[in-house]
Amino acid sequence: MEVNPKKKKADQEKETRTQRKAQATRLSILEAAEALLAEGGRDAVTLEAVATRADVAVQTLYNRVGGLSALLITVAERALEENRQYMDAAYASPGGVEDRLYAVATAYTNFARERPHQFRILVEPPNEPEALTRVANLIREQNAKLGALIRRGIDEAVIDSGFDPELTSTTLWAMMNGVLSLMWRTDSLRADGAQIDAMFGTVTKILTDGIKKRGA
Repeated sequence: MEVNPKKKKADQEKETRTQRKAQATRLSILEAAEALLAEGGRDAVTLEAVATRADVAVQTLYNRVGGLSALLITVAERALEENRQYMDAAYASPGGVEDRLYAVATAYTNFARERPHQFRILVEPPNEPEALTRVANLIREQNAKLGALIRRGIDEAVIDSGFDPELTSTTLWAMMNGVLSLMWRTDSLRADGAQIDAMFGTVTKILTDGIKKRGA
């Protein structure tokens, strides 16, 4: 039997609209979970709380993402992918070792400022074994790239050979997290955008000048 072309087109358009609506609902659910996780930690993320924040039924949450474990893992994976995009672009940027170090520090700071919920999830990942493992693996992957860049600087006599690349990369990562985490403090030590910018300048100066080989 021949299919009516108009009906076929209408069915395809309806399917596309349904898919877009489902994707939009899924995104709303993930953003709600990210916000709750950033605001109140793992205990604040319940299926009921996420459903309420996203203005959907709990069953819709199950249909679009899954149970609580699947939701937390998906949220962590979303943060991982966004962070990877920022950092991969920085490592692929042109220039020498110092230029790349600055680009990496800038990208990490931009990620924290532009994607605060995702950044906080990576710093304080949900207490879900699979999510914790995936976040830790990403951190090791990115720190290894930073370590390789530091090793290159040592080989090119730009960075002091007294610095161990692996230890230095982990230390710099922890230092950046400490500074950027001031954005979500609730006391008088909370840092606003201008203060973060000023501290970023200090951090990058410490980063580039502190490990630079004397006379380089």
